[in-house]
Amino acid sequence: MLNIQNYVKVNNLAEAYELNQKRTNILLGGMLWLKMGNRNIVNAIDLSGLGLDKIEEDENTFLIGCMCSLRAVEQSISLNKYFGNAFKECTRHIVGVQFRNSATIGGSVFGRYGFSDILTCLQALDTYVELYKGGLIPLYKFMTMPRDNDILVRIIIRKDGRNIQYLSQRMTQTDFPIIACAVAEDEEKYYISIGARPARAVLHMIDKDKMTAETIDRVTDEIIFGTNMRGSKEYRKQLAKVLVKRCIEKL
Repeated sequence: MLNIQNYVKVNNLAEAYELNQKRTNILLGGMLWLKMGNRNIVNAIDLSGLGLDKIEEDENTFLIGCMCSLRAVEQSISLNKYFGNAFKECTRHIVGVQFRNSATIGGSVFGRYGFSDILTCLQALDTYVELYKGGLIPLYKFMTMPRDNDILVRIIIRKDGRNIQYLSQRMTQTDFPIIACAVAEDEEKYYISIGARPARAVLHMIDKDKMTAETIDRVTDEIIFGTNMRGSKEYRKQLAKVLVKRCIEKL
């Protein structure tokens, strides 16, 4: 059971950061995974009044506020036009529309969940996280950092001309993925992101002139897969090889 003593809708990020330094306080986000736990919270911190629920675009980047819902990402015309509907594809199977209307991209990214579709997709792109104290950090580096009490403010995707394809395998349409795969390409490299291993997504970068079927086998053989109720590590490895090849064919 979740027990919250005080609800605090902060006026600025400085106030939120100061409150978030205490273990007994927590950022709310969309409150979807948090409410499933057992915890006593002194102050529940709400960022919804800070205007961080928008997707903004300029000449060089997309800026996605931490409170932006997964549904907004899924339906974003500008994101999907630039990235060939990859964001629609990587979000449309996540539980259901009601869930995606509440779940935030900030919660998905900061949580670094092993089952995350959106993280797998974002990692294949030139993506950065903007932390309140930590500044701008490449997503693939952020994925390996220990969790702390900083605040994720925005996700920033640079427009570097990459094309991307996203595929996943599921037991049912709205279940967690058995394996997730995103492959992006620019003029020189393929960026291969494998998630739902069932662990955090990992990224491999391969020169385009070195990409062969044997290279795909070598890359997937290097990745550590695990076994859970949805599939064995051997099954996941085989699926990963197939999905990487299909993504490259689509590209």
